Amino acid sequence: MSVACGIECVLVVGCIRWAWKRCTYIGNNDSATWPSATCEEFEPVPRLCRTILAVYEPNLYKPKFPPPGGYRLNPDWVVKRVTYEQTSGQAPPYLIYCDHEHQEIVLAIRGLNLLSESDYKVLLDNRLGKQMFDGGYVHHGLLKSAIWVLNNEAETLSKLWIDNGRSYKMIFAGHSLGSGVASLLTIIVVNHKDRLGGVPRNLVRCYAVAPARCMSLNLAVKYADVIHSVILQDDFLPRTATPLEDIFKSIFCLPCLIFLICLRDTFIPDGRKLRDPRRLYAPGRMYHIVERRFCRCGRYPPDVRTAIPVDGRFEQIVLSCNSLSDHGIMWIEKESEKAFARLKEASAETTTSPPKVQKIERLKTLEKEHKDAIERAVSLNIPHAVGVGEEESSTQKEEEPMEDITFEASQKHDEEASTSKEASAETTTSPPKVQKIERLKTLEKEHKDAIERAVSLNIPHAVGVGEEESSTQKEEEPMEDITFEASQKHDEEASTSEAQGSDGRTNWRKVVEKLFIRDESGKLLLKRESTGPE
Repeated sequence: MSVACGIECVLVVGCIRWAWKRCTYIGNNDSATWPSATCEEFEPVPRLCRTILAVYEPNLYKPKFPPPGGYRLNPDWVVKRVTYEQTSGQAPPYLIYCDHEHQEIVLAIRGLNLLSESDYKVLLDNRLGKQMFDGGYVHHGLLKSAIWVLNNEAETLSKLWIDNGRSYKMIFAGHSLGSGVASLLTIIVVNHKDRLGGVPRNLVRCYAVAPARCMSLNLAVKYADVIHSVILQDDFLPRTATPLEDIFKSIFCLPCLIFLICLRDTFIPDGRKLRDPRRLYAPGRMYHIVERRFCRCGRYPPDVRTAIPVDGRFEQIVLSCNSLSDHGIMWIEKESEKAFARLKEASAETTTSPPKVQKIERLKTLEKEHKDAIERAVSLNIPHAVGVGEEESSTQKEEEPMEDITFEASQKHDEEASTSKEASAETTTSPPKVQKIERLKTLEKEHKDAIERAVSLNIPHAVGVGEEESSTQKEEEPMEDITFEASQKHDEEASTSEAQGSDGRTNWRKVVEKLFIRDESGKLLLKRESTGPE
């Protein structure tokens, strides 16, 4: 009897301890050890949030729902606006905005429309391990949307970039559903820069606001130098690894689903999660906006923390009444504006004194963080993670020009290791506290460290920087335009499995030969399409 009572007491204490830890876990804990972001690197976030909000407005000359202070956009600089009717359900609505004030060409993609059936089709067009891409796994439906957007807007974006002296930055921004499309679109552009007139990697940036999990861990770390994810406190979506199909089927009982996911994830070891090559993550470098504290009422002035995490990448579901509200783009825009004003004020306070931390040092720190994250992924044995040395050597290979990007033929072109310093000259009478060049070097170091971390953790498909550079030195064959339909996936998987090389990459020549035939005009079509209309 006493033994039974003892066992019962142990179980009760264990359950109480688990419930206490889960119920007291807050979003602030995810980034407790991260360094603070600087004013310069966070400056585009509130501005791009307003640009994303502008996609919802039918007429910017007479806006119906402007944020506080207005959109602060010039309606005459809107180059193109695409609606649901024009996309035919292939992608969410978006706009192209040429920001001459900041020398940026922005493609902003709106978030999920709960009343749009096509948005649900994009989200639900996926299953675990369905689509392999660039040595990792990505969300199948979001990749198709990204390919569609690029094929339809490549000419417009290329012309804008060339007409403006080839010096403007190419910015892709999106919220929720649009963030996944923008992130995968960025990866394609980085690997196929000729599609946009040869825009270099250092001029391409992506800002994924409240991002969906759309790529495997090795890709999330690999492209952390060009993709930046912005997350507000307890946002549920970046933390939810459950297939989006389950989430949106349970949209009216989402708190219950989040609790069940939290309970399930408690019994899954972290090592098992990291070593699953099919598991998707939020992309790139993380910017976490924190405005609430444990056992504190109300909201505090928001802080912004940044890092390239590998083994602590928003894996814990937060049981909070703000999990849903923190996902809203309007609230994120409001809090990011406050955070930027705070960073700007803190930076201005020290402009009259000599700088303690030079911007060039911060740049070095960012680079180091990236490298550390890559090495961390390799050390954890993350699937497909590549070390820093391998990554750098692969980018030295000679690249050949690419024709139209296609859904099936998009994986062979690896990234360029041409991360140049983004130091802008300061014209103030005294140097600022944090110098841009130092910050750029810091960012590069953070990126390399993240890659090495992924390799050290044995993350599936994680490749060190040296290996990645050596792989990109391989000659790439030009790809042709391919037409595809949404119902082809089971044939792709069979051919892809046969065409995999020893390094986990796909032999696209075999894939194309197996899936497509050439019609009279010389265009490649699916074999299924050639038999007649469905």
